Amino acid sequence: MTSSAPTLRFIVIEGPIGVGKTSLARKLCESLSGEAVLEQASQNPFLERFYRNPREGAFPAQLYFLFQRTQQLAALNQQDLFAPVRIADYLIEKDRLFARITLDEAEYGLYEQVYAKLGVTAPKPDLVVYLQAPVDVLLERIAKRGIDYERHIERHYLERLNEAYARFFHDYEAAPLLIVNAAAIDPINNPADYEELLAAVTRMRRGRLYYNPLRSRTI
Repeated sequence: MTSSAPTLRFIVIEGPIGVGKTSLARKLCESLSGEAVLEQASQNPFLERFYRNPREGAFPAQLYFLFQRTQQLAALNQQDLFAPVRIADYLIEKDRLFARITLDEAEYGLYEQVYAKLGVTAPKPDLVVYLQAPVDVLLERIAKRGIDYERHIERHYLERLNEAYARFFHDYEAAPLLIVNAAAIDPINNPADYEELLAAVTRMRRGRLYYNPLRSRTI
């Protein structure tokens, strides 16, 4: 590595529900002696209501996440610049992505006013890792992890979410981007998969790279 290569101080793992971003963020923290910056979805008192009845629960669930994320990132901005590498399981931009597909026009207009008033700021990632997987894989993983309120998640919602993520990252240029075919690997339970992905993450410094392992996942 040359001395001119930027240091990875803030890494973000992103992707749709069930793709494994939080588990990967935690595992990377162990390998890189990093500090986790994680969403606390279980603390959102409106989330189960949203999954049961999206029309009723979308707006309060979305506002709760917006306040939670902005407070967390504001604290991160104020922390020591020489602190260890931080690894987050979300981009703040994902808040608007979710809001756009869950809120009606009037709600989204009000959400945008709140967003603007908050003056949302976040540290710029040195690397974003975008985990991709088909909806069938997401549904399988969601069922496997067995979180009670997630059993209400509908296939159509995941389809819209996957499409929204694909559109967002198609044009994303704010940071180096590693796009991972997460359906083909199991980095949490397969050490070989994890080591290969970790090597790809630590090598990545600029531009955009598609990480699509040729070998199939072993079960």
